[in-house]
Amino acid sequence: MRVLILGIAGGIARKLATRLLASGHEVLGLDARPWTGAPRSIEIHRMDVRKRAAEDIFRRRRPDAVVHMATVTAFSLKGGERERINLDGTKAVFDHCRDHGVKQVLFVGRHTFYGAAPDSLLYHTEDEPPRALDKVPELADLVAADLYAATALWRFPEMTTAVLRLCYTLGAPGTGTLVSFLRGRRVPMVLGYDPLFQVLQEEDVVTALQLALEKRIRGIFNVAGPPPMPLSVIIRETGRTPIPLPSTLLAWLLGRIGLPTLSRGALDHIKYPIVADTRQFREATGFQYAYDEGRLLRVFREAAPLPGR
Repeated sequence: MRVLILGIAGGIARKLATRLLASGHEVLGLDARPWTGAPRSIEIHRMDVRKRAAEDIFRRRRPDAVVHMATVTAFSLKGGERERINLDGTKAVFDHCRDHGVKQVLFVGRHTFYGAAPDSLLYHTEDEPPRALDKVPELADLVAADLYAATALWRFPEMTTAVLRLCYTLGAPGTGTLVSFLRGRRVPMVLGYDPLFQVLQEEDVVTALQLALEKRIRGIFNVAGPPPMPLSVIIRETGRTPIPLPSTLLAWLLGRIGLPTLSRGALDHIKYPIVADTRQFREATGFQYAYDEGRLLRVFREAAPLPGR
């Protein structure tokens, strides 16, 4: 199968490309960022998916499947450019797939789609709408991209589309929102709250994505790993120190005294849990995680020692 990975320079995307290549697939990649040291047998095009030259790749190379991992978070890019990448980029991807005969598309989204709120259900199923966007407007464009990708299920019935909502990830050390949150020696918590977090090891993410491709699943699926863990356990087991603070004080201290930078609205994400029901994905693919809670946190701790050590 000829697979085009959008956002191939990202950490998980690189691992997916390498895994697919080893499994006998032909792999192409497209990203505005460079991938220094990429395997020679992976054909990489350095460009923005929104540019006309990107459509030429779809036209000339005719991929069988596309994995869209080229969205960005509020923490990696700010303002209007993030919105243009997430929304305009996702629209361009599906337009190119429709126009050039792509048979299968995976949109890789995030479980934060469901929002963190005090009245949310503990386990979110795929048919639930997003909530609490007014508290974290920085997530609005990612939610909109997810919803737009889902419309392909009925707009393009000839195309096998899957929207995967992944939980937080950790690697060795890996990249992403939770990795950034755990970067420092001291990790803040909101006093009186200890929400459950779902975490998936990056190698298990790659396994899940490969299964989704090879099983040709169609629909919307939540993807996670071991049972959810309290945030305090994740902090301690990765060798950090939890610092519980009143929410008003914490909002003022974010980005100061070595604490991570978060928007005020994002504080709800360390107050209330976002736990996804993953039954549908497991039944559709047979996915089983290889990294349990202890191994997952130990691998991260050993790969990401505390600053100053």
